[in-house]
This record gives sequence, structure tokens and C-alpha cells, in this order.
Amino acid sequence: MAGPAMTAGLPGRAAAWMARVAGSCAHATTGPRLSVLIFHRVLPAPDPLFPGEIDAARFRRLMRLVSKGFCVLPLEQAVGLLALGRLPARALAITFDDGYADNHDIAAPILQEMGLPATVFVTSGCLDGGRMWNDCVIECLRRTSLSSVDLAFLDLPPAPLGRASERRAAIDRILPAVKYRHPTERRRLIGELHRACGRPCLPTDLMMTREQVRSLATMGLAIGAHTVNHPILQALDDAEAQREIGDGKAELERIIGRPVTLFAYPNGRPETDYGPRHVGLVRALGFAAAVTTAIGHNSPGADLFQLRRFSPWDDSDARWISRLAWSHAWSRTC
Repeated sequence: MAGPAMTAGLPGRAAAWMARVAGSCAHATTGPRLSVLIFHRVLPAPDPLFPGEIDAARFRRLMRLVSKGFCVLPLEQAVGLLALGRLPARALAITFDDGYADNHDIAAPILQEMGLPATVFVTSGCLDGGRMWNDCVIECLRRTSLSSVDLAFLDLPPAPLGRASERRAAIDRILPAVKYRHPTERRRLIGELHRACGRPCLPTDLMMTREQVRSLATMGLAIGAHTVNHPILQALDDAEAQREIGDGKAELERIIGRPVTLFAYPNGRPETDYGPRHVGLVRALGFAAAVTTAIGHNSPGADLFQLRRFSPWDDSDARWISRLAWSHAWSRTC
């Protein structure tokens, strides 16, 4: 899998890792596979509160490695070739979830510079000044001037906020306590948190505007749907789930003036975050394929409405690209 054509031009450490992967994969199963990368934000500079978040410099390095080692395809094209069993060697697609403004301002110019296609899955209800629910939590804790916050409304003990590490620890406790609530209850709890944090001023420019979504489509990036409000679909009844999926699709189609054929399940873990009935809804609403956050790669025969993806969370670029090559070689059929 990682022969001379794949390692040529890579930095020395990355090429060495890839060569070791090639030797280790001598007995890997063969056949075409599709890797789908998943990103969220691409920050202009490292975030002290979330040092593992991808920034522009690292994104550029990773995309350079990907462009040298893989055949990068638009996701819709890759899905069609996967269905036909005609994928090229080392096929890969790039995706982003949620619709952050930095996808337009930072990621897209890097992708264009390198000639790489991508798909951006947009949460339509957060456009034009909205925020993802998790960003409401993060920014409340980041921006409050308080030295501690009372979390009794979440049945959690008070959280100290004196140091950055304590703010991050508080965020990591609050997010799972809120994530799986019904969207109405989630909004109420976030309002309680905002009040408990002293009502700090929250940003209104994290997500794209409608004009930026149109701009991405004009640049040639694909726009996919990601519901209206990013709910956990399993927390909704069927009528609510259909509205979230269908209305998000319809709004994005109005914005870009063309069909939206790709969908990403919010949070995306099979059975936990969505189930078979949601797969059926996505099919019935006219999508051609859907992606999850289940880790892995996709071989012919994969369920096109439950495609697996691969995340970029490694400390070093060399280890990340080698893990991608390794898992690509050893991936099982979904």
C-alpha cells in the first residue's frame, strides 16, 4: 500500500513511517477502499484551551501529506465509484462537519491552493450568527470572569475556573451532561449555564453566513446537510427527526440553488446517536449517501448510508499519516 509512489516527496519521518506500514501490511486484504477524513474547525492559530484542535499550519501540512499519498476525490464521485467497485487505489475524500466560518476563510483557500476537493456538512439553523450548542458551553466557560461556576442545575458540583486547565475540565464535564438532552431541554440548560457564568458576551461569527455557504459552492466545494439544529436524532420522535433532516436539506438547496445529496448524522455514532429508522428517513428524503463518525474505511459492499470516517487526532503528522495508511490497508468492509 505504501510503496515508492506513496512515499515520494514526503518528509523523511513520514516516509519512514509509511515504509514500515508497507512492510507490516504485506498480508493485508486487498481491494479498493475509500477513506473519508472528518474535520470540524481549522483555526487561524492554536487555541490554548483546545491545543489539539487543528490550526491552519497543521491543516496545510496534513493536506500536503494527503495530496502526495492518496487519490483525493469529491465525496459524491467517490461514493459512486465505491458502489460500482471501481475505486482507484488509495481513494480518499475530505469532509467537514457543522459549517464553521473558518472552513470558508481558512480551510477552503488551502484546499484550493492544493487542488483538493471537499464536502462541508452544514447545520443550517446555525448560519448567520448562530452557534453550535457545544460552542455555547465552551464560550461561556472561556469568557466568564468568574473564578468558579455553580453547576447545581446539572446535578454537578461547582467547577473552579481559576486556571485554563480548570476551565477545560469544566467544559469536559458539562458537554456530556447536556449532549443527549432533547433540543428544547438542551437550550434551557445552556441558558442556565449562561446565567450561572454571569452572562458573558458570546461570539456571533463562529459559523458561516449564507453568503459564505454560497461562496463555498461557487469555489467547487460540495455542500452537504447536517440537520437544522444538530440534535441527537435518537432523542427525537420520527416527525421531529424528519423535520430536522428534511428542512436542513431544503434550506441549503435554497441557498446554493442545487440539490443537496449528502448527509452527515449529528454526532454520528450508530445506534447511540441514530438508528435504522433515521437511515430510512435519509434514504426516503432523497439523499444519495450519508456519513457517520464510526471509525474505519469503506470497501465495496459498504452501506452507502452509513459510511465510516477517519479523524485527524494524532500528536505527530508522521504518526497520523502512517495510521491512516495502516488502517486503510487493514480496513474491514462496513
